[in-house]
Amino acid sequence: MQFLQNSTKGKRLFVGIAAAATLALPLAACGSTSDSNVSSSSAKASVAKPAASIDALTGEDTAILLDTGFTDALTSLKLTPGVTGDAKLTDGSLVFPITGGNVTYFKPGTASPYVIGQIQHEGSGLSLTAGDTKVELTNLNVDPGVSRVYGDVSLNGETVVNSAYLFTLNGSTLKPLQASGSTAVLEGTKVFISPVAAALLNSTFKTDAVTEDLLVGIAKITVNTTSGD
Repeated sequence: MQFLQNSTKGKRLFVGIAAAATLALPLAACGSTSDSNVSSSSAKASVAKPAASIDALTGEDTAILLDTGFTDALTSLKLTPGVTGDAKLTDGSLVFPITGGNVTYFKPGTASPYVIGQIQHEGSGLSLTAGDTKVELTNLNVDPGVSRVYGDVSLNGETVVNSAYLFTLNGSTLKPLQASGSTAVLEGTKVFISPVAAALLNSTFKTDAVTEDLLVGIAKITVNTTSGD
């Protein structure tokens, strides 16, 4: 199976991603059943007392330990994963340096969602390569409040769409906040392919191998607790 049979097909795929992302973005604001819960939960979070809050993130990283189901799916599609910019692929984990954003953590049970904010990873990303075709997913922005990860998409170095809805987060397995010295760790969130990306990839490759419940891996976010200016 070929990733993209020609550049025209590749452009059609990512024009589709752009259109789907445009349609998906307003959903959080308008509210489906789950999104309505997020909205009311956010209101609850706003009156709860945070257990920890960092107004300006200054460093450390987000690491995703890749699931074998995800890497097997890439192999079946003849896709080779890699990294761009300052990202690293080491010991089975993708590691993206944190470059900015903010995060507030509430004690579980006092607010829902109990992690809110934006965690930005400018200048790094994930690449998928097949032959002479390289797709890059970069500048990832983790939004735990709506359980989504957005990012920019490029094809062979050319930007196709910005802020596409790429991954879905499931924090039900998130471990309690671990703090030591000047760092804090949030570990255990599951990262899945977004339904938007899954549908587009399946359509392109004429397969059902990519599903919205395809687990990419488990996230471990390490932040510097010394807020920047």
